[in-house]
Amino acid sequence: MAKYQSYIICTSPRSGSTLLCKLLAATGISGNPGSYFHRPSLSEWLSSFNLNLEPTLSETDTLEAIFQAAIAKGSLDTGVFGLRLQRHSFDFFMEKLRILHPGHANDRERVEAAFGRTLFIHLTRLDKVEQAVSCVKAEQTGLWHVAPDGTELERVAPAKEPVYDAADIRATYERFAAFDLGWQNWFEEQGIAPLRITYHALSADPAGHVRIILEALGLDGNAANGVVPGVAKLADAINRDWVMRFRAELDAG
Repeated sequence: MAKYQSYIICTSPRSGSTLLCKLLAATGISGNPGSYFHRPSLSEWLSSFNLNLEPTLSETDTLEAIFQAAIAKGSLDTGVFGLRLQRHSFDFFMEKLRILHPGHANDRERVEAAFGRTLFIHLTRLDKVEQAVSCVKAEQTGLWHVAPDGTELERVAPAKEPVYDAADIRATYERFAAFDLGWQNWFEEQGIAPLRITYHALSADPAGHVRIILEALGLDGNAANGVVPGVAKLADAINRDWVMRFRAELDAG
């Protein structure tokens, strides 16, 4: 029997969360994790779940409908809800959770009022230079994810050649460092000891880390057997060159 009713992957972009979400969904027993509260907008949340609610409905009732739709989509028929929560989505999500569940002392209690007993997973990429370069390149090229066979899975803009931009990489590097610090401070404030997974560890042993998560949830770890990555790394010679250049700039002060 599952020890938890839900789990939240606490992360930031280009940390391997798409890989992890696809792997967990592929087990068939650990929900269908996704970024169900990605954009900080109630209208965006309603649109993403195709909810056409009465405009006279109270905000609390509107949020109740949204959260129920998210739980249904993120659980499917597994009985376990999976959520990916990017740090930049955090503040608005928590603001609305306080409206939905006002009678609780802290964020953790409100999360568990909404989703049941929750396992918090901190997925982070320790090398912030690589993470920043990956993000800036994806933003420039419009290509965010490809399948193992090279098929494009997520393109948000027409193809464009990437150009090294030290200022953009630095700003992104600092933002991602702040995201990690924000997660860590929140865990400490809420008395949360998250299950910690790094990008490189997940990349090196995807099935092994899915097994760790399943067992932490109280589910059958054998469901990780045979799961294969649904996305491939996009890093190439351009990434390596930009990383080297930016590290040199950091070292030079």
